[in-house]
Amino acid sequence: MILYNVTSSVDPEVAEEWVTFMRDVHMPDVMATGFFVKSQLLRLLNEEEDGFTYAAQYYCTNMEQLDEYQRVSAPGLRADLETRFPGQYVSFRTVLEVID
Repeated sequence: MILYNVTSSVDPEVAEEWVTFMRDVHMPDVMATGFFVKSQLLRLLNEEEDGFTYAAQYYCTNMEQLDEYQRVSAPGLRADLETRFPGQYVSFRTVLEVID
């Protein structure tokens, strides 16, 4: 199992709207691509002073699925998010293998 983790630092003034958009629109759109089997949204509890930090996590069965998602679906979904919240968040992505 592969875990695709997207950690985002979000400006405080849009944090509530960003969470709603992620939960109601973006994450369902990602799941609708069919590449992932599970997703979850988490908030980091040790907040930074200049924003709120969240982790959107998506699980897929193998790297080939993640690679195909990155090639086919990710560019458009990222563009939609950036259009909705221009310059109001910063994200970085990590890929992890679930061991147990």
